[in-house]
Amino acid sequence: MSSERVRILSDLHFGDHASRVTRLGQLVPLLEGVQHLVLNGDTLDTRPGPQPLHTEQCRAEVRAFFPAQVGRVTYLTGNHDADFSADHRLDLAAGRVFVTHGDLFFDDIVPWSHDAAFIGRRLAEEFRTLPAEFHGHLDHRLALFRRVAAAIPQRHQSERNKLKYALHYFADTVWPPQRILRIIRAWQNAPRSAADATRRHRPDARFVVSGHTHRPGVWAMPDGLTVINTGSFCPPLGGCCVDVTAEAVTVRRIETRAGEFRLGETRATFRLAAA
Repeated sequence: MSSERVRILSDLHFGDHASRVTRLGQLVPLLEGVQHLVLNGDTLDTRPGPQPLHTEQCRAEVRAFFPAQVGRVTYLTGNHDADFSADHRLDLAAGRVFVTHGDLFFDDIVPWSHDAAFIGRRLAEEFRTLPAEFHGHLDHRLALFRRVAAAIPQRHQSERNKLKYALHYFADTVWPPQRILRIIRAWQNAPRSAADATRRHRPDARFVVSGHTHRPGVWAMPDGLTVINTGSFCPPLGGCCVDVTAEAVTVRRIETRAGEFRLGETRATFRLAAA
């Protein structure tokens, strides 16, 4: 990695009314001094929906904007943009930092979703066709998850009318009330699930960086593994960025000032010992 700064952002959800990113130019202050940008999934929504022109416009804007700002950009896929890249995970700092969107940590990708039962059935079908010796293989599992995620149609995300969007968002996100309990349960389980998956697939990693749940945080596991979630660019919890250099892993809050996204307070810094 030499002296380069790798900055990891996740869950921009560009093009969705729920995202605070209404134009990509708001992100410019976050990209200054960055040699390698990693967008860790759900950068936009590329799933099938009733507004294909809007989806293609967002896709084109993202493809054009980030390479013009940063010398090197890695797009990792999430469950909303499963077909946006061929890269589903990334290893940094000689394998000490493992980066992936985070839906892999759940048996049905989004356990709080209306689509959870459908997803569970599709995953079961996919695993039946995958040779047993590949079930525990990280890249095979990620590719399988991406095939299923790409088949889930957009819901409120594709609605362009703001009033209709708000109604659909409420229906998709907080109704029935039991769904709030599912979200809270997912938040509670996510750090442990991330740690378990990292130990299984990347036993030498000291850090795992994900998004997906929209709950930013840093959790230290008893065995020394640190779980980091960058949150999102959507309310109510906001998000963080993670910087990886040859010397350290740093987690910083993202703030909004004068309509732009900027670095806020440092939440945690970890030294990266030499390999």
